[in-house]
Amino acid sequence: MADSRLGNIEKQIERIKRQLQEIGEMRPGSLTKQYRKPNDKQWGFYQLSYTYKMKSKTEYVRPQHIADLKAQVKAYKKFRSLVETWVALAIEHSKLKINLANRKHLK
Repeated sequence: MADSRLGNIEKQIERIKRQLQEIGEMRPGSLTKQYRKPNDKQWGFYQLSYTYKMKSKTEYVRPQHIADLKAQVKAYKKFRSLVETWVALAIEHSKLKINLANRKHLK
């Protein structure tokens, strides 16, 4: 049972590695539309907010760059999700290997 679960986890990790290789340009943060007159929704502009090296940053974004930045932010979120999944699987894999080794040692 544990051996098959180990194999399954290893396959999932390999799949994640392949998906990570396919990720192109990425950028952390949130892209939001702001308004200089929020009550009237007038004079809208976009800004990108993110934290890098423990410092919060905000950048204004020109309209012609919105589509690229949306794709980059989406790619970064996918990257983070894949890495989180990989770490969770790695932890489970390690625990299973240790438990299997302990069982074999006790026999």
